[in-house]
Amino acid sequence: MDNHETTVIGLGVMGQRMLRNMASYPGFDAVVAWDPDPHACRRTTELYPSLRIADSAAAAIGDPGTRVVYVASPPLAHREHALAAIAAGKAVYCEKPLGVDVAQSRELADAARAAGVVNIVNFSLASAVATAAIEESQAAGTLGEPTGVDIIVHFSQWPREWQMDAASWLSRRAEGGFTREVLSHWIYLTERLLGPAALERSFARFPPGDGAETHLQAALTAGGVPVTVTGSVGGTGPDRVEFTLYGTRASCRVLDWNRLQRSDGGEWQADLADVADPREAGYERQLANAARAVAGDAHGMPDFAAALSVQALIEAMLEGRAA
Repeated sequence: MDNHETTVIGLGVMGQRMLRNMASYPGFDAVVAWDPDPHACRRTTELYPSLRIADSAAAAIGDPGTRVVYVASPPLAHREHALAAIAAGKAVYCEKPLGVDVAQSRELADAARAAGVVNIVNFSLASAVATAAIEESQAAGTLGEPTGVDIIVHFSQWPREWQMDAASWLSRRAEGGFTREVLSHWIYLTERLLGPAALERSFARFPPGDGAETHLQAALTAGGVPVTVTGSVGGTGPDRVEFTLYGTRASCRVLDWNRLQRSDGGEWQADLADVADPREAGYERQLANAARAVAGDAHGMPDFAAALSVQALIEAMLEGRAA
């Protein structure tokens, strides 16, 4: 597999994670980067001495030595950087959400489609080992007919400790919150497994001021299958991220993003015993998947249109209305 020369915009948590993955697995070579924070730039060049820091985002995106732009900035800047990459004729690999609202994301999806550039979004579950195993079971018919999906998340604090550098926006109602940051991944997986989803009803609770939601409940259908969503923040105890797909013959449950369990009516049993580290396997598979997309080969990465569908549902859930 040939590596694709890449510009990295944004050197926060996600930018650093992607740089580590690009250095560890084939598919992409990070050549040039930019971030408005000089400290982040200095720290990054200490870790990756061959990486060049551009004088501006425009210079990094327009660098003639790259063919891919990976956008890991806060959501408020996604539109600016993604449009610049589209105008430069480069493949755009973006973190979600595309824009800060549905209108911005629709603009980006339309622009990418009109320009004919490769456009993909970094929903990690697109290449997760657990996702592939569930899809294989669906194709083989071992799950039977789907009867429902339950999605449950809980966090003792939000943002989580490792996200505190981004608390200025992750903790705010305008751009942040666990519904956009975490539940969006599971809504994407739901639509991938069952088809387009529609919101029936939802309720979100917000603290006084401009803080992000503390509780959310929603009912959806996807491909005619009922989907329930519950999320909350606060209290002591471990965080919880859980997705369960119930079938007439067997059911699957994904815990903590990567651990897959199955039940045929008895107790839940661990799956993927032959995968030493499903998390790392997912990182490697995601880069390989994204590289195939950039090369024009068959792939399973979500595009801007898929991300727009997810965002429309997420924003409707937060607003407490049907999509």
